[in-house]
Amino acid sequence: GAAGPGEPRRGAQPTGRMIQRRALAGAPLVLALTLWGCGGEDVGVAAEALDRAVTAVADSGFARLHARISEPGGFFDTDNLISNESGYLNVVGVLATRAPKGGAYVGVGPDQSFSYIAEVRPEIVFMIDIRRDNLLHHLLFKALFQNARNRLEYLCLLFGKPTPRHLEPWDDADIGALVTYIDSVQATVRLFEDAADRVADAVRGYAMRLSDDDLATIRAIHRAFVYQGLDIRYSNRGRFSWFPTYRQLLLETDLDGVHRNYLSSEERFRFLKDLEQRNLIIPVVGDLAGPHALAAVGREIADRGLHVSVFYTSNVEQYLMQGYTFDAFAETVAGLPFDEHSVIIRSYFNRGWLHPATVSGHRSVQLVEPIRSFVEDFRGGGLRSYYDVVGRSTLPMRRAG
Repeated sequence: GAAGPGEPRRGAQPTGRMIQRRALAGAPLVLALTLWGCGGEDVGVAAEALDRAVTAVADSGFARLHARISEPGGFFDTDNLISNESGYLNVVGVLATRAPKGGAYVGVGPDQSFSYIAEVRPEIVFMIDIRRDNLLHHLLFKALFQNARNRLEYLCLLFGKPTPRHLEPWDDADIGALVTYIDSVQATVRLFEDAADRVADAVRGYAMRLSDDDLATIRAIHRAFVYQGLDIRYSNRGRFSWFPTYRQLLLETDLDGVHRNYLSSEERFRFLKDLEQRNLIIPVVGDLAGPHALAAVGREIADRGLHVSVFYTSNVEQYLMQGYTFDAFAETVAGLPFDEHSVIIRSYFNRGWLHPATVSGHRSVQLVEPIRSFVEDFRGGGLRSYYDVVGRSTLPMRRAG
């Protein structure tokens, strides 16, 4: 999800060094010490050079749009490196039959949205999250898409694994074969450093105004994937341990038993790669209940003559209810450009009340609701608690056929 269980804390953004220390937890000692010593101090030197270069180069449209829409960031007390929603694909049948194709996609969190994006094929994407780290995470993804020729190379770059000499035959491989390959080869310091340098080179070309700590954080997020490999999972400092691994998320299926992750086919991957290369996946820093970011996203979508097709909120509404800011969020949603086909995807974690839509084997439930019905219920005073939000007006999950 966009945030883990527990009350969110607003305040100073955790530094790249903090994430580096978290990423090192549980890593083999020799590998951790070796990676810690490789490139850590060089980041500051590279960042200084980058700062000098940025002053001589006008911001790109991508960077300007991000800066114009974003708010100052805050953070949650979790390392949200991958999704904690094992049943995230259970709603793709609804998206295939109910959500409009094209339009604009708005979402939160790291890469779980990519699978929804590959299904609904929007014209533009806005990834909004209160944590600045999520912006940096998406710059890492953007750079990896830019450097990868296909899905397997993308995974190899992400995990610091060797790329096969002949990549083209892997274009037709199923996701299980890709996972088996990644599990079968060893990550190395040299491969990680090479991939991280390629990421840094790509990020320099985005003309974003990044601090030394931002650059260190991108590298630290990348390190976490290399340390933990496909066993990496969502972390909330040990409060719960049942979250799925990245391997499980890649191998997850929809309700028909079909693999529909964004890396499950070359065609899905290339759709995302094309959006990234055309600067049409815009990371935004902002509170969904804040005064500017989400409303600015809505204005940008309207200015492009588009409607919101899908708005993925994960379980952020739970925290907005806890923080007494839900009404501000709902008012902003009411002002977004949407039509009768626009939908919200949200997540509910089964604690305290077992949701009737729960699918066996999953602790979280994905729910889809028309945005229009959400706004009407809010205007009518029917959303007084989080259980009101997740307990009604949801579309039944359908198979994709």
